[in-house]
Amino acid sequence: MSIENVTEEEQAIAERERKQFVKMTQTPMPRLIIGLGIPTTLSMMVTSLYNLADTYFVSLLGNDAVTAAVSNLLALMSIIQAIGFTYGMGSGSIISRLLGKRDRDGADRVASSSFAIAFLSGVLILAFGFIFLTPLMKLFGSRQAEVLGYSKEYARWILISAPFMCMSFVMNNVLRAEGKAVLSMIGLITGAVVNVVLDPILIFSAHLGVTGAALATCISQIVSFCILLFMFLSGKTIVRLKVRSISRKFATYGEVIATGFPSFCRQILASLCTVFLNNAADLYGGDAAQAAFGVVQKVFMLAFSLSLGIGQGYQPVLGYNYSSKRFDRVRSAYLFTLGFATSIMVVFAAVCAIFAANLMQMFSLSERATEIGTLTLRLQCICMPLLPLNFMASVTYQAVGSKAIASVLSVSRQGLFYIPAVLILPNIWQLFGVQCCQAISDFFAFLFAIPFTILFFKQLKKDEKTGQV
Repeated sequence: MSIENVTEEEQAIAERERKQFVKMTQTPMPRLIIGLGIPTTLSMMVTSLYNLADTYFVSLLGNDAVTAAVSNLLALMSIIQAIGFTYGMGSGSIISRLLGKRDRDGADRVASSSFAIAFLSGVLILAFGFIFLTPLMKLFGSRQAEVLGYSKEYARWILISAPFMCMSFVMNNVLRAEGKAVLSMIGLITGAVVNVVLDPILIFSAHLGVTGAALATCISQIVSFCILLFMFLSGKTIVRLKVRSISRKFATYGEVIATGFPSFCRQILASLCTVFLNNAADLYGGDAAQAAFGVVQKVFMLAFSLSLGIGQGYQPVLGYNYSSKRFDRVRSAYLFTLGFATSIMVVFAAVCAIFAANLMQMFSLSERATEIGTLTLRLQCICMPLLPLNFMASVTYQAVGSKAIASVLSVSRQGLFYIPAVLILPNIWQLFGVQCCQAISDFFAFLFAIPFTILFFKQLKKDEKTGQV
């Protein structure tokens, strides 16, 4: 490539960077948040739909053991997501602040380094998972012989897709960090469509059963990865993935991991909570309860992805404007996003509560499982509108670089409240105790986030006066 072409390429990238900076720091906040939040929310919902689609199609086989097996593997998905989100959210937060300071070389270094370590981590998950497959499946709640066999069939293909999933999480978050949520959405939605199309073909037409569901997920994740990688290689992005930009300094990786640690805590605790829930469900309700709770978890994850997606659309806006010292826009972004997310959750909770029984019946569960799932979902809907405050507080502190507070907020909902609830309440109320754990933990997580939210606005007021970040 000639020097002239290199110069033209650099100028084109610099111009895209300038336009994006103007967009993120000058566009009216409601339009900016909605513009970034909607595609990001759709992307997060699509991620939830991957496992929901598998659960739906395997449930048509009419066997609670199969549904329970696929549902129990949510813990494995959460572990893979924990690694991917650590590097993805960590790099995304740093990159949005670097772009706010107009440091594109630094952004390239963080993105390329995160992509590389995500690949290595995915390979380690793959190797570790195959070596310890049986004990892992038992740990995740698949103890009965039939459920264990189905879980192992499903898990093998999920583990193969782990490196692609981890790298995709990084690319998704880098795209969001530079304000290109639509490009991220294209990759995810295409993968989801492939998954939904392949599920019935591989499960029923090819007679592969639960293996077909896992294979469909694996193929769709690889397709999504290839599309996202093409976005970077074709020059559609500001940030570039380059081998020569991969850092040799531990400090680069340390900063990414430390910044993404709240996301790791949130996801790894989600996996741990799933393990405790599966074991409690098995103890107090057997296959029917495991199948029911598995379906409810998928529906609840869809609800949580609404809040998570809006928050991730808000994160780069906060990063750009906070590092640019536009504190008035930071305040406006927080208040608008919280109100927008809460309104959506109110509507979603109302719909789920009204049609809870219909949602359970869609998954061809047994009568007992449908009854358990209906009550569980309605109980969770009570506190569903409270979800955004805790998550918004965590994302905000993560975006501005307050790693310790962000980590505390991330572990509060599941670590401080859900795990104690699922360990204590079933001993008092048996199955009903398991059913109400989520609602109770969400209520206390909401209360826990209030003082941290007040603290952030007080600090923001001080930053406005001093003009420092």
